[in-house]
Amino acid sequence: MTADRLDPAGRLPRAFHVPGSSSFADFLHAHDPGLLPGNRPLPPGMVPEAPHGTTIVAAEFAGGVVMAGDRRATMGSMIANREIEKVFGADEYSCVGIAGSAGLAVELVRLFQVELEHYEKIEGTLLSLEGKANRLGTMLRGNLGLAMQGLVVVPLFAGYDVDDGVGRIYSYDATGGCYAERHHHSVGSGSLFARGSLKKLWRPGLTPDAAVRVVIEALYDAADDDTATGGPDLTRRIYPVVMTATAEGTHRLTDAETAAIAESVVAGRMENPGG
Repeated sequence: MTADRLDPAGRLPRAFHVPGSSSFADFLHAHDPGLLPGNRPLPPGMVPEAPHGTTIVAAEFAGGVVMAGDRRATMGSMIANREIEKVFGADEYSCVGIAGSAGLAVELVRLFQVELEHYEKIEGTLLSLEGKANRLGTMLRGNLGLAMQGLVVVPLFAGYDVDDGVGRIYSYDATGGCYAERHHHSVGSGSLFARGSLKKLWRPGLTPDAAVRVVIEALYDAADDDTATGGPDLTRRIYPVVMTATAEGTHRLTDAETAAIAESVVAGRMENPGG
């Protein structure tokens, strides 16, 4: 906390001691709105060059959900970063993936993580999975001004519904609209190709291991046709980020686990490039 936010006695302002909303984003909006990502307007007519994240995929399996993201960020026709991470744990039972303006998207995810933690501390209980999805939509709506100037953020949210014992997936549009998806979904520049792959490969009752292979296959297919999506890079040993959410909580696959599956997918495509 910087000195200009302390009172003359060096204590926190009264606002920090007054009971209020369980939403941390609402607290910032009321007391320091400049800290919110969407409240930093750009000069008129100016859209800065910034790295963009690309393809995120998610799929349900028996007892949970899996999400995976490629590692490439682009800036125009250039590769801005080969190792960016686009899939994050939101809380104990959910994860979020980002596509769009990478810097804003990562900041939004961090704020969302604090939002969920703040709610749990204030209310003493977890927010429902649907409630988490709606909170993310509300926060995304706050970025509409920047989205209209070209800095669009489009996340994909998924998690384990502890009330119903199943995995669920939610997609969004730039205005903050939140939509429940059935079985699988993808966002980002390679999503058209990833969705086609998911439709062919997904089936009810997948095991967690089979579902992980499905989403990595979908990312491979996206990278095959979309230049902004990066496939498994065996030379640099850069593989997709993969997370699962089940009754045991969220789990990020280790590099070794992801590498074994990715290398198996690539080996299979050597014999049958079309999948």
